[in-house]
Amino acid sequence: MPAFLNPANAEFWVGVGLLIFLGIVIFVAKAPKAIGAALDAKTAKIQADLDEAARIREEAQRLLAQLKAERAEAEAQAKDMLALAQEEARRYEAEAKAKLEESLARRQELAERKIANAEAQAQAEVKAAAADLAAQAAEVVLTKRLAGVKTDPLIDNAIGQLGSKLQ
Repeated sequence: MPAFLNPANAEFWVGVGLLIFLGIVIFVAKAPKAIGAALDAKTAKIQADLDEAARIREEAQRLLAQLKAERAEAEAQAKDMLALAQEEARRYEAEAKAKLEESLARRQELAERKIANAEAQAQAEVKAAAADLAAQAAEVVLTKRLAGVKTDPLIDNAIGQLGSKLQ
């Protein structure tokens, strides 16, 4: 075994110390850079996440404002539609009321005409019945008068006058 590999030899320990020292120097020189790079990467990732969260929040607020505006517009449209529907309903109600009154007036006029026609027809029937009854009564009276007397003095007198008038 060579002398520098012998642990009993001081040169061995100087070599081991030198190697440890160089390892520490290399580790210390590269480790902070690696740790710094890792921390910088982590910081950059966190910052990117924060920027993304801020962007998403701004977009959400913008969408919320847009939705609120659309909701307000929809509510205004609904109010306008409701007012228009109520106005139209009042107009339809007025039209229906006017048509109903007109229809009732026509029906009343028609009923009055029918009543007047029925009254006129009833009066005509009563007059006709009265005329028939009067004719029957006159016939009965004349039949009784003629049955009792063979000749009527008025007719005999009229016949006598007829002869003198014809001459």
